[in-house]
Amino acid sequence: MRRVYVKIYGKVQGVGFRYSTSWVARKLGVKGWIRNCEDGSVEAVFEGEDDKIEKILEWCKKGPPLARVEKIEVKEEPYKGEFKNFFIRM
Repeated sequence: MRRVYVKIYGKVQGVGFRYSTSWVARKLGVKGWIRNCEDGSVEAVFEGEDDKIEKILEWCKKGPPLARVEKIEVKEEPYKGEFKNFFIRM
């Protein structure tokens, strides 16, 4: 099992990025959260099986059709297993 903290930069707010990512995460069985940041980026924590984390990270590199991802930063964190599902934080 794996946990990553992700920060996504570019045109990622106001384009359905959080909603679409939460849908993909739930479909994959990835747990965690996603939210908008004041600087215009989006941040997320993903927990799950290694292959599922790789799939959600690939998704985040492009995002939904109206998004324009410029950069993604991924930081490995110790797995905690603290989430029961995936949700959008405010």
